Amino acid sequence: MKQQAILCLLLQLFFELASCRHLWAIPGSSLVLPCVSFQGGSSGATITWKFNGIAIDARSHGPFSIAKDGLELSISPVTAANEGKYECVMKEENMEMTRMYNITVEALIDYTIKVTKGSNIHLPCHFPPTSQGTPNALWFKEVDGGERILLDLEEDSTFDKKLLLLYPGDKDQTLLLTNTEMENAGIYHCESANGEKLSTVRITVEVATPVHHSCSNTTAWEPCQDENSRLWEPMLQESMTEFSMKLYSFLRESLPSSNLLFSPISISGALSHLLLGARGETRKSIETAVCVPHNFHCVHHQMKKLREKLVGSLQMASQIYCNPEMNLRNSFINQSIQFYEAEPTRLLETSEKNAQMINSWVANKTKNKITDLVDSVSPDTQLILLNAVSFNGQWKVKFDSKPKKGLFIKLDGDMVKVPLLYHQKYMMAMTYVVPLKAQVARLALTGDSSLYILLPLSSGVTDLQLVEEKMTDTAVLQMIEQMKTTTPQHVEVTLPQIRLDIQPNMNILLKKLGLSSLFEGANLCGLSEEKLVLNDARHRAFLALTEQGVEAGAVTTMSFSRSFPSFSALRPFIMLLWSDQANVPLFIGRVTDP
Repeated sequence: MKQQAILCLLLQLFFELASCRHLWAIPGSSLVLPCVSFQGGSSGATITWKFNGIAIDARSHGPFSIAKDGLELSISPVTAANEGKYECVMKEENMEMTRMYNITVEALIDYTIKVTKGSNIHLPCHFPPTSQGTPNALWFKEVDGGERILLDLEEDSTFDKKLLLLYPGDKDQTLLLTNTEMENAGIYHCESANGEKLSTVRITVEVATPVHHSCSNTTAWEPCQDENSRLWEPMLQESMTEFSMKLYSFLRESLPSSNLLFSPISISGALSHLLLGARGETRKSIETAVCVPHNFHCVHHQMKKLREKLVGSLQMASQIYCNPEMNLRNSFINQSIQFYEAEPTRLLETSEKNAQMINSWVANKTKNKITDLVDSVSPDTQLILLNAVSFNGQWKVKFDSKPKKGLFIKLDGDMVKVPLLYHQKYMMAMTYVVPLKAQVARLALTGDSSLYILLPLSSGVTDLQLVEEKMTDTAVLQMIEQMKTTTPQHVEVTLPQIRLDIQPNMNILLKKLGLSSLFEGANLCGLSEEKLVLNDARHRAFLALTEQGVEAGAVTTMSFSRSFPSFSALRPFIMLLWSDQANVPLFIGRVTDP
């Protein structure tokens, strides 16, 4: 009987040595590896577990734990670092048995995308919000035999340079694959530089009968049925504030510590102008982007009324330039003039002439605050969307004219000497706004406008980010109402003189707003019969905070606050330039380095 038992054990040993089990695990799961596959075990045997040739310490407090006298190895939670070869070696008297595992850690298919040949698709990939450092994902494609090739997103000859990261340097590392071919089908993996698996996408490419682009809805934008309704103005005001805070959220994610400046009313005006010619899903996407209700027929009528209401302090204009071969619809041209006072302009024959024409228009609309928005215009340009605003407001309470200088503390603790605006007894409203965790000051300007300055509790990045996270549209509107009821008082005020000139990336911002389709072929049938692609969008912001007041082009921001009875904005702050008359934000910004 004893010989028979030994024979059975040797047969079992031979079977185990002849097989190396290949297992697949999902990140975050738990895995148990048995040393032997039969019941029971072998009392008195010495059992050793190895991972990639290195012995595993049974006392380890990492993902490994050894149980049942070494007969089981547990891995929990499984991560990409646990991928590799595992080996269990059992020694007893003059017998040695080995069992091996090959573990592959692979994420489930997060996304399955079916696409027709020739289409453009987005492959999603996102870094966790808590991740540190510069996001720089690596994209791989599985090939025959289960191997993976690293995709060169800069110059990938395999894909004929059809791959493009939509938001370079952003936590959103979504990949755009253009003009999909049959060979693009397969499984794609997105990982961090240290091997963390972020997403897995399976693409299936189908052949479809080519459909010629045709417009089913070519009618003009429907008329506003009740122009005098009291519902439309507050509806647009709420939409404008919501849109403003959404833009600020996107921009602060992309630019977490630098100066920031933009004009939400200018960007909204430009997109509303484009909305005039949008139909179908493109119309819904733009309405969602600018936060107006779907089928809000009076949006263009209200934008016109808003522009007229602001004419005393803010000059606002948007413009569309198009390829001369495009046949624009008369209905679009007429409504563009009616609502936006802008006749679409055809591009000229050379890049230099187009750049000169566009920059001349911008300089005129911003009163020469911005004179060089574009350097050149691509010859294949079909459509260019532009916007421009100009603001000039004087302080109702003047600052001292005597020059002063002070030290501004930056986010990193460094100090820089700056010229100051100073007043020993400035009359203004100031209070601590609890929901925003910030000291807020309101400085009155001519033109029925106000400059709100939000000063975090300290000069550190954490307190600045805390205020920014709490800046929802609801919180900002509540702040405006609270400041209106706060009694003005005499305050010693110290502000840095500021001169900002910033050009945020509008192309990336539009994609963040869910408007990628504009760059890939949008439904602008209300504008033209032809299939149009937005080639470029620009937004440039200028702001000057001087002894006279606030000057801004395209966008403006400033802020300052502190504990009473003095208010010193000599550290990073947030600014809102607000139209009290129209009850909408005109400019929003952040100052971290004046």
